[in-house]
Amino acid sequence: MLASLLLGTLVGVALGTVSGLVPGVHVNTMAALLLSLSPVLAVTLGAEALAAALVAALVTHTFLDCVPSTFLGVPDADTAVMVLPAHALCMEGRGAEAVRISALGSASAVAWALPLALLFLVILPLMQSAIDWGIGLLLLVVACSLVVFSESPEWSAAVFLVSGLLGLFVFRYSFLAWHGGTSVLMPLLSGLFGVAVILSASGGRMPAQGGAVSYPERREVLRCSFTGSVAGAVVGWLPGLSNATANALLASVIDYGQDRRGYLLATSAANTANAFLGLSALYALGRTRNGVMVALATFDLPPLSLLLLVAAIAATIAYLLTLFCSGAAALFARVKLGPLHTAVVLSVVVLSFLLCGPFGLFVLAAATLVGTVPGLVQVRRVSCMGAVMVPVILSSLGLVVF
Repeated sequence: MLASLLLGTLVGVALGTVSGLVPGVHVNTMAALLLSLSPVLAVTLGAEALAAALVAALVTHTFLDCVPSTFLGVPDADTAVMVLPAHALCMEGRGAEAVRISALGSASAVAWALPLALLFLVILPLMQSAIDWGIGLLLLVVACSLVVFSESPEWSAAVFLVSGLLGLFVFRYSFLAWHGGTSVLMPLLSGLFGVAVILSASGGRMPAQGGAVSYPERREVLRCSFTGSVAGAVVGWLPGLSNATANALLASVIDYGQDRRGYLLATSAANTANAFLGLSALYALGRTRNGVMVALATFDLPPLSLLLLVAAIAATIAYLLTLFCSGAAALFARVKLGPLHTAVVLSVVVLSFLLCGPFGLFVLAAATLVGTVPGLVQVRRVSCMGAVMVPVILSSLGLVVF
């Protein structure tokens, strides 16, 4: 049994590496692939090993998805706002530093997430009804704080509401996408946080990458990783929320313009902690928080302690892989940014079409137009998170049903 679990973990790490490094490919895609092959894999590997592969893929993805975000500026659906400080560091020649700090944040989250998962498993089911009721109000408070404390509250509110209307439209008509569901997040967030930024970027060449990596002080690492882990734990437990929501929550307490390394630490920690707490929510409440959990729910689940051990092993391997991939910074040194930006935009367009069809192209175009506004009016791009937060707030308050 241990041998099959280890094999399943290695398979999951391999799949999570692919989904993390290839822009636009989400770990849910790998979960769907494993699920489609489950009749064969369950016989050869066993149901426990298949469950281990799903968990390992999810955890590995949360480590490695920072690589394309940093070097190419293409956001994953879970790390949209993180692209901004990570890619900015890359354009200063500190891409390897951004990736290594992100890896450190994810690794730190494992230490925080394991006790939080056990704590939540015991305490929060008793409070779940009250928690469900308060989700919309909590996010409403966060949204108001993002607007009120922005550089220009009027413009920030306008961007937040317009992007929120776009999000409502996209989720309401997501059935028009070829694969439906959350696949529409790819063109939506890529337009708001990826293509819009790339189109407004200057040309020239990418700065030489390298130099010594400067890590934050230990106290700063503990503070930011704990804050991020708590945010990731909260959205991992609560229904209807995602890592994108956690990033917006963190942007209200950590200024990603002034403290880029701290924000990278926190968002990476939130990304990884979300995976652990989503697993706890599945066991405690039977609720699925992402495509991986939906796939897991179709199996006879092994003990939670076993899957948490698998997640910890996958995290260790993924951390080492992420450090190795940070060396890719040298490959981009002195690359002409014009052709690179063109290739990235074209790849996003193609992926949007493959995932969502013509509807995906429409969403990408609309999101790109909205995403250009923050730069024109000089407000933080996190205001565009209204595309995710407004639908979740209205749905949580029972005002909108998708």
